[in-house]
Amino acid sequence: MAKEIPQTAPSADLYSRCIFLAGPTAVGKSQIALRLAEKIGGEIISVDSMQVYRRLDIGTAKPTAAERERVRHHLIDVVDLTEPFDAAQFVRLANAAVAEIQARGHVPIFCGGTGLYFKAILEGLGDAPSADARLRTELEAVPLADLLKELADRDPATYAKIDRKNPRRVIRAVEVIRLTGKPFSEQRAEWKSKVQSPKSKVILGLTREVADLRGRIDARVDAMFARGLVEETRQLLEHGLAQNRTAMQALGYRQVVEHLRGERSLPETVELVKIKTRQFAKRQMTWFKRQLNLQWLELEPAGELSSMVEQIIGSSS
Repeated sequence: MAKEIPQTAPSADLYSRCIFLAGPTAVGKSQIALRLAEKIGGEIISVDSMQVYRRLDIGTAKPTAAERERVRHHLIDVVDLTEPFDAAQFVRLANAAVAEIQARGHVPIFCGGTGLYFKAILEGLGDAPSADARLRTELEAVPLADLLKELADRDPATYAKIDRKNPRRVIRAVEVIRLTGKPFSEQRAEWKSKVQSPKSKVILGLTREVADLRGRIDARVDAMFARGLVEETRQLLEHGLAQNRTAMQALGYRQVVEHLRGERSLPETVELVKIKTRQFAKRQMTWFKRQLNLQWLELEPAGELSSMVEQIIGSSS
């Protein structure tokens, strides 16, 4: 059973020689990180809130066994579907991974698309309380519109910045407000002022032209279904997928579960997953640009991986 982890500030020294690669889904982060790691002697730390779950393989685009043989990966398959996982646990495990990687003389490469986890590493988590199971269950039963109204009334600053289409984020913000009686934004601001940012200058955001990214998303979704996403989801339901509200938010799985329940045909499901993934990528980009100070690198449709890797290496020198 996963335990609540104390929320601590990141150490600037610990992360001074790390490389951070963020960006929307399907932009090509993983392949670039893989090639970069081979080039400079690095190991990859996944910054993905869904790849931490065992068995969520096809739908989360986890690196293959062959890719993990080429380069060591961290923070993948660390908890079961029945266990909770949050940013505090991510920070603790990331701290341990960075220390372990650096002890081997290798370079930690953070790679992923979960913005909150990047923010937790780069700026700290704050003194917000651990999740309260009873209150969390109560809030999950409240309509999202009502939660947003409460958030707007009690913490306008957070309401203005939060992803209002993400129930988990909204629930967490309201939960903290109810538990502490203070705006969530104030607590994060107090913590941020105490945190020293990492000295690393290699904090990159990877992006692509809209049409290019859309084509990559559509191709990825088609490949996932061809690899057996429906059957994987069927098996996951037998191992508790429906009971894990966080895992059920993973793109693809929720839509396939609805298909298995007879709510729509397979072709309709494939198209819906494509639409949802495009929308998610757009929200990711908006979040990264608002919340993190990234150096953006636009990838070319037919760009060579080697040239992209050289650009990143140049940024780190």
